Amino acid sequence: MALRDVLVIGGGLVGCASAFYLAKAGAAVRVVERGDLNREASGRNAGSLHFQLEHRLIEHGDAQAEQFAQIIPLNLMAIDAWSGLEAELGVDLEIIMHGGLMLAETPEQVARLEKKYALEQRWGLPTELLDKEAVLKRAPYLSDTVMAAGYSPQEGHANPRHVTLAYARAAAKAGVIFDTKTHVKSLKRDASCWHATIKHDDGKEELLKTQTVLNAAGAWAGQIAEMANIHLPVYPVPLLMNVTEEAPPLLDHLIQHAGRKITMKQVRDGQILIGGGWSSRFHQKNGRLDYDRAPEPIHENIIGNLAVATDLVPQLKNQHLLRSWTGIASVTTDQLPILGEVPEAPDFYVATGGSGFTLGPVYARLMSELILTGGTEAQIDLYSPRRFRHINMFMG
Repeated sequence: MALRDVLVIGGGLVGCASAFYLAKAGAAVRVVERGDLNREASGRNAGSLHFQLEHRLIEHGDAQAEQFAQIIPLNLMAIDAWSGLEAELGVDLEIIMHGGLMLAETPEQVARLEKKYALEQRWGLPTELLDKEAVLKRAPYLSDTVMAAGYSPQEGHANPRHVTLAYARAAAKAGVIFDTKTHVKSLKRDASCWHATIKHDDGKEELLKTQTVLNAAGAWAGQIAEMANIHLPVYPVPLLMNVTEEAPPLLDHLIQHAGRKITMKQVRDGQILIGGGWSSRFHQKNGRLDYDRAPEPIHENIIGNLAVATDLVPQLKNQHLLRSWTGIASVTTDQLPILGEVPEAPDFYVATGGSGFTLGPVYARLMSELILTGGTEAQIDLYSPRRFRHINMFMG
C-alpha cells in the first residue's frame, strides 16, 4: 500500500491536466482511468473553444441567462490559458483562435444576441455585435439569411486528440503514475485518509491510501461520488459529431448560432467539423441506459445537423461527409460546473460539468491551487458542490 498525496479519478483533459499542475507543484499523484487516456468526451468532442455565452446558456429566458453569465470569469481565464498552452507544454496542439461568430437569422434571435452582448459587456468579455453588412464582410461565405452576429475575437478550436495526451506526457515527466484500464471499485474514508480499491484489467486488485481524491470522471462523476456516499447531479448525455472530407480554405471562424443547434470550424488539414449539440442515443441494458457503451447515431439527426450547416454555408453542399461519431458528455442540473471540495466528504474534490473542453485547463489549474493551498485567487464559490448540500443531508 502506497501513500499518495492525490488520487485523480479520470484520465480525460481535466484529470490529466490537474495531475500535471499538482505534480509540477510537488504533489505525488496517481491517475486511475477505467479505459485509455482521452478515450471519452475529452477526445471525442469537436474541439471548439467557446468563450461567448453559448446558445444553450441563453435560450431559456433572461433569468437563467443572467445566472449563466456568471461563468464569464472562467471564460476570461480560459482565453489566457489556451493562448499560452502550446508554449507551456512545448507541443503543437493545433490551437487556432481566429475568432468566432454566433449567428442570428430572425428578429427574435437578434434580440437574444443583444441581451447576450449586454451581459458579456457587463462581465468584461470582449465581444462585438455585428450587423448584417459587417457579418457578411467578415465572413462572405455565409448565407445572406444571416441578419446579425455576436463576435468573439479569441474564439477558435484545438485538436482534442492532442491536448489531453500532451498534458499526460508532461505529467508523467513530472512523476505522475498512470493506471489505465483500471476501475475504482470502492472509496472509503477513515479519520486520516481515503482508501481506494482499484482493479486492473488483469484482475489484480490494489488498495491505495491517499490524502486527497479528485473526481474528474466527467459523465461518470456521479457514479464515483456514490462510492464516497454522496450525490452529485451529473448526467451523461449522448452527442453526435460529423466531419467532411478535406475542403479548400473556406471557414475562418468558429460558427455558432443563437437559435439553431450548430457549431462549425475548419481544421488545419482542411476538414470541416460539424456539431452543435445534436443527440445520439444510448443503448439500454437490463431496462436502464447503458453509459458504458458508445451511443448509437441517429441518422435523422446527422441529416438535420448537416442541413443547418449547408443552410448557413451554402458552399458546403459540394462537400462529402467523411464520417460521423458519437460521444458522451456531462451536464449538471443547473448547467454550471461543479468545482471544489464536497463538504460532506472532506478531501474529496470534484471538477466536472460546464464546457469541459474549453474550460478544462482552467478547472485543472483551479483544482490544483485549491487542493494545495486551500483556496483560489479566483472566486469559485458559485461552482462549489456546497450548493447541493440539500441532496446530501441524509447521506450519513
